[in-house]
Amino acid sequence: MRISGTSRAVGDARQAVRSAFGGLPGAFWWIWLGTLVNRLGSFVLPLFAFYLTGPMHRSAAFAGVVAALYGVGASVSGVVGGVLADRIGRKPTLVASLSANAASIIALGYARSPLWLCLGALTVGLVTNAFRPATSAMIADIVPDAQRVRAYGLNYWAINIGFAVASLSIGLVVEFGYLALFYADAASTLLCVLLIAVFVRDTTPRSAPTPIAHAASPTSNNAATDAPSSDGLATVLRDRVFITFVAVFFLLLLVFQQCNAAQPMAMAHDGLTAAQVGYISAINGVLVVALQLPLVRWLERFPVAPVLAVSGVVLGVGMAVPLLGGSVGIFALSVVIWTIGEIGCTPISSALVARLAPAHLRGRYQGIHQIAWSGSAVLAPLTGGAAFSAFGGTPVWLGCLAIAALAAVAILRLAPALTRRLAQAAAAAAVVLPDQAPEASPLAAALASE
Repeated sequence: MRISGTSRAVGDARQAVRSAFGGLPGAFWWIWLGTLVNRLGSFVLPLFAFYLTGPMHRSAAFAGVVAALYGVGASVSGVVGGVLADRIGRKPTLVASLSANAASIIALGYARSPLWLCLGALTVGLVTNAFRPATSAMIADIVPDAQRVRAYGLNYWAINIGFAVASLSIGLVVEFGYLALFYADAASTLLCVLLIAVFVRDTTPRSAPTPIAHAASPTSNNAATDAPSSDGLATVLRDRVFITFVAVFFLLLLVFQQCNAAQPMAMAHDGLTAAQVGYISAINGVLVVALQLPLVRWLERFPVAPVLAVSGVVLGVGMAVPLLGGSVGIFALSVVIWTIGEIGCTPISSALVARLAPAHLRGRYQGIHQIAWSGSAVLAPLTGGAAFSAFGGTPVWLGCLAIAALAAVAILRLAPALTRRLAQAAAAAAVVLPDQAPEASPLAAALASE
């Protein structure tokens, strides 16, 4: 009986592993590995606000301005990267962006004056974000629709494995000086470049959809042309459902980005050390690694709009926890709660964007989606840094809670339009490829149930 029970447990474990990791294309796993390697050296951005307000002895308001300049650059590079991913290809965009990112990170490490800190952060932003739309578009290119939620979840999982290891290692690396953080960050980025350059082929679609498919899309009024770039950004901007979703998601990210803005400032203000900040930040990565795969698979059973709405509220509650105090335990509890909200928002929203985008415009759609991320990276440190510097943490934490609640209401109101839009996209795909209609994904099933 004991042997039989052990065998059953082993069999169940194998089935769970196959369910989580099996069936994805080999190219996806090289992208996954490159993402992991890159994030293993992500020392600079999570610690940058602390670095400026602590060792560099700059004000919280100045740290907010520097972080905002990084966000301005990231906003530009995200859109440019999306266009380049469609025009010159996913792989060339990835390699060029990541290589430039490594060089700019090292240069930022030598910046000391306010002017050079500002210019350095802006430069890093201008090159660092171009690879993200290309990565997201490449995953959508190679992973079947039915597996995209899982693929984006696994990629986000890799991001957080690397983030957790990097956060736990900050205290060790900083023993060699803060400059070592910048060099280690750049080295991991260059290793990612090598993996992508050697093992991943370009996946850029070389032809636009047929006129039938194009006409079926609610975002287009013209017939398709021969070039994949014939539809420009105007086509994406006319997609009202998508643009509305990006705007609402921006509100949630505005709350989430305080983990890199007001929260580190609060930790420095309350006397936490760099090692303690690293340990607390690592909780986020550890929890995502431990909980994301089973939690996302469970959440896929429910309609997507309520999942995103509830997850957004949890995110806001987590950010408001420092209202209870400024100890290590309070900040750790805050990270635990908002991480659960983050898990409920990120992979499903990424898969949703992939389904809304026509294949030949995936780079542009992902680039516009990146504006929500980079735009929030601009506004979050400006508002959070200024409010924290002037009034302390209370207005920031209360504002996070209020914005999250507002975004949750907006998502629920958008749900019917999302349902109709994805049904139209599925119908268009079935018309173009009746013999190769994609299997319904858990996300589509969730939306259809609304």
